Amino acid sequence: MTDRIVPADPVVVERLTKRYRGTTAVGELSFTLKAGTITGFLGPNGAGKTTTLRLLLGLAAPTSGTALVFGRPYAALPSPAGTVGAILESDDFHPARSGRGHLRMLALAAGIRWTRVDEVLAQVELSTAVASRPGRTYSLGMRQRLGLAAALLGRPQLLLLDEPINGLDPAGVHWLRTALRAFAAGGGTVLVASHVLAEVAQTVDRVLVINNGRLLADAAIGALADGRNLEDAYLQLTREAVS
Repeated sequence: MTDRIVPADPVVVERLTKRYRGTTAVGELSFTLKAGTITGFLGPNGAGKTTTLRLLLGLAAPTSGTALVFGRPYAALPSPAGTVGAILESDDFHPARSGRGHLRMLALAAGIRWTRVDEVLAQVELSTAVASRPGRTYSLGMRQRLGLAAALLGRPQLLLLDEPINGLDPAGVHWLRTALRAFAAGGGTVLVASHVLAEVAQTVDRVLVINNGRLLADAAIGALADGRNLEDAYLQLTREAVS
């Protein structure tokens, strides 16, 4: 992949709004992500996290406002797979197709050499035997690893991850934390939506908290907690937002 993006903030969201049949899923949301950082994206179920990720990926059109990736809408990126990797669902593959076959199909569609498939399988620690099995036999943790392998195929600069910890055992959670830190240390940027606050507190540099589609907090992890644990700070914010 040769079409790399010129330097710009990885994500700039300005007054982003999405309404569905009179219901506001995301309302006037604004934030910026800097290169080399891991940001936790927190909020109750239905807060608007997944909708925001879908808007960033061009899977839904905003009612108003903008969601830019390296200065452009996702659809205008010259090399989407080489710019953004995403996990939104853990089962977006054909159940009869092997893990390796799924990745080869994605590589073919994106113009990526098949040698990259074995590289990402090794990176996410899916063995040759597991990668040869049909996807319907995979545990949730295996599907999460396959999803991350797919996200990494194009050597992206930005990862957008929706609940990537689901289904991972403690060793898998530790592995994912290490992998995300290494990605950020290499200049990559991560936005990770999660309900596992204890893990978020160990992994991220910064936290965005939303509820009812609106931003409640945008702060460094230490500043948000302010001497408390993340769970206490999060619960206080979200309770105050509905009181």
